[in-house]
Amino acid sequence: MITTDYIITAPQGMHARPATNLVKLGKNFQSVISLKKGEKTVRINSLLNILSLSIKGGETISVMVDGEDEADAATAIGLFFTQQLKDQ
Repeated sequence: MITTDYIITAPQGMHARPATNLVKLGKNFQSVISLKKGEKTVRINSLLNILSLSIKGGETISVMVDGEDEADAATAIGLFFTQQLKDQ
């Protein structure tokens, strides 16, 4: 299992567009990918799961990746949070 923390730099946080892109990205991997904010953890297989975390700009989230392609998935998710989310 790979766990990485990210600070959400987008001022508007994780809204529907980047959350949808994250769900699509997660479907490319066999690993189970989850987000954790505070005490709540959700899988990224559903837009509603991600939106239920109400992730705001400046907050820290943890991404947990577990499975046979976890290294590739963690790299792709890391790129998403460091590059794509800034542009949303």
